[in-house]
Amino acid sequence: MFNYRTLLAVLVVFGVWYILAFLFKTPILPYPHAVFASLQPAMGKGLGTHFGVSGYRILLSLFGALVTAVPFGLYLGRRRKMDELISPMIYLLYPIPKIVFLPLILLLFGLGDLSKIFIIFIIVFFQILVTTRDAARGIDEEQILSVLSLGARPKQIFYHAIFPACLPKILTSLRISIGTSIAVLFFVESFATENGLGFFILDAWSTLDYLSMYTGIMGMGVLGVMLYEVVDRIEKKYCQWMFVP
Repeated sequence: MFNYRTLLAVLVVFGVWYILAFLFKTPILPYPHAVFASLQPAMGKGLGTHFGVSGYRILLSLFGALVTAVPFGLYLGRRRKMDELISPMIYLLYPIPKIVFLPLILLLFGLGDLSKIFIIFIIVFFQILVTTRDAARGIDEEQILSVLSLGARPKQIFYHAIFPACLPKILTSLRISIGTSIAVLFFVESFATENGLGFFILDAWSTLDYLSMYTGIMGMGVLGVMLYEVVDRIEKKYCQWMFVP
């Protein structure tokens, strides 16, 4: 949550920014207050709309990855024979940089939102899948036996033992995926599109409008902070045992 540590981090970042701007004294690196002053003109250039489009693409891709990778990862983690069959394919596909398939994906899905959402989806899917599978494999069998001894059914074992035990690592993988998805978002929005923060940043850069460029960069930072804040709140609500002193 936002607290004094967050405020301290913001002060440090902007303090370093001020120092660098003072040392370099170049329009390429403006002072933070100049960037903030340009927020209103940037909103007039559609910054808010671009922010909404990028947020929409990120949310859909992360949601799609979660609802597919988490159940699949839990299943593989608890089914050893199936895991032994599927894991070699995961090991083969996971290291391949999926971004190289972007031209093919653009040809298959077109230049609209679907191609951009899909490329982000397939990249973060494997991150969440591998982490979830490893978390499910690492559950102490005594936890499962203790629930079985109480007469729990398979569905109850999943909801009350397996999923809660894996949730912290799933959320950790989601945090990593947020950073990855925003980085990929900038790349996929840098060409073959006319909306999104990535397009806004590069368009401002191409016209030497550095103040607008920095507002777009700050927009991406704000988007990441908002998503991290949501994950933190979910963790504090559903993983309360982790915060017991």
